[in-house]
Amino acid sequence: MAIWLFLRIFAAKLSLTIQIGNMKQNLLIYNTLTRQKELFKPLHTPNVGMYVCGPTVYGDPHLGHARPAITFDIVFRYLKHLGYKVRYVRNITDVGHLEHDADDGDDKIAKKARLEQLEPMEIAQYYTNRYHDAMNALNVLPPSIEPHATGHIIEQQMLVQQILDNGYAYVSNGSVYFDIEKYNKDHKYGVLSGRNLDDVINASRELDGVGEKRNQVDFALWKKAQPEHIMRWPSPWSDGFPGWHCECTAMGRKYLGEHFDIHGGGMDLVFPHHECEIAQAVASQGSEMVHYWMHNNMITINGQKMGKSLGNFITLEQFFTGSHEALDKAYSPMTIRFFILSAHYRGTVDFSNEALTASEKGMTKLMQGIDDIKRVVAADSSDANIATFAANFRQKCYDAMNDDLQTPVVISLFFEACHIINTLIDHKAKISQEDLNEIDSTMQLFACELLGLKNETNNSGAREEAYGKVVDMVLELRAKARANKDWASCDQIRDMLKEAGFEVKDTKDGCVWKLNK
Repeated sequence: MAIWLFLRIFAAKLSLTIQIGNMKQNLLIYNTLTRQKELFKPLHTPNVGMYVCGPTVYGDPHLGHARPAITFDIVFRYLKHLGYKVRYVRNITDVGHLEHDADDGDDKIAKKARLEQLEPMEIAQYYTNRYHDAMNALNVLPPSIEPHATGHIIEQQMLVQQILDNGYAYVSNGSVYFDIEKYNKDHKYGVLSGRNLDDVINASRELDGVGEKRNQVDFALWKKAQPEHIMRWPSPWSDGFPGWHCECTAMGRKYLGEHFDIHGGGMDLVFPHHECEIAQAVASQGSEMVHYWMHNNMITINGQKMGKSLGNFITLEQFFTGSHEALDKAYSPMTIRFFILSAHYRGTVDFSNEALTASEKGMTKLMQGIDDIKRVVAADSSDANIATFAANFRQKCYDAMNDDLQTPVVISLFFEACHIINTLIDHKAKISQEDLNEIDSTMQLFACELLGLKNETNNSGAREEAYGKVVDMVLELRAKARANKDWASCDQIRDMLKEAGFEVKDTKDGCVWKLNK
């Protein structure tokens, strides 16, 4: 029995060592709360809890939705690669998000339901499906858990009651509001955004007595439903619905506990949404829930944030099909992913056809480089500069990722590798099989597995293979013409292939081709 127990313990320790072997990489992430990069140290290694604010499902997903999805997909992929067991929660908001992020007005989903004469849940389900389809096209991995706000009304009501019991909320005409002035005296409201709430509260005093709130800066925890409001649930205070900020606090705590590692979302959520989440957590449980706050920057059009509420958005389907007047042509899902990863997640990205076309060319160049590796003929040894690059390539990629996920730096390293691959194909340099394998495996790991990029031309499978066979047959005829010194036929075949979009190149090892269209 003692030997058996020893073996069990030894096996468990060995498994853990293998599992967290890559955690030797020191990952730095920028924490919005402290406004600096911090070494990532999970609260409960090897487990990591991550919550990311998902979409409000009342319309088709647009380019602005793609950025946080791809950003935190990279975080998810990289943490898992480092050996962590990640529970990734990304919510679906299907109730409580009023127009203009306010405490009064129409629920965005309910308004859409009235306009289209459908049940609100039909609207929510339809656009949730559309969101999933778009994320799948972008090669965004699904989260571990995807809770819906409407499925967690009880948890949100419990949160509201806790805040009331602790004296940081009040009931007014059947609605419940968070008392920011009371909270601000005991704690500090504004720690995430850096806003001075004393000035805001003082400025709001002239509006005291107007409406249901004691101060206009107070936010709704529960709203009494007006007679025309479709979505409503019974509660101790009224038939109504939860305030928008409640769902993430309630669902984050349910699935990740009272304290978890990462909370992410777009920078536009820092205030008021995430600021309110911090206040709700402290007011209900006496401490903050989140260790690291991560925020991606915005997608802009002519310097203005892209969003449904501003009416300046382009849906992802429109990008994929080219069916928008602002688009010169269609752009593939991988072009969109490459476009977003070409900028650091905390930097702004301004939409333009020129930028997307450059990303399209960059993506094609990268995939061609990865595909061309198998055409390289290895030598007995590598040139000194090639050997140095191969030896350092992988760790340089790690260094970039460990520095707050510098995906643009990783992509620049890919292009350096592509340049080397081209010189090898042209027999202008030599590489050993070992170094060639190292470059190949590093490209596969970081480009495909960690950045989630994939060669879309491979999706057509058998048809692509058939095209390849036809081109190879034509090039065999060209080779025979070349052997017979029939230069006219040889040039004619090359020119006809070029006109069809195929680039033909003669090398010492024979003729090679690639599709440029």
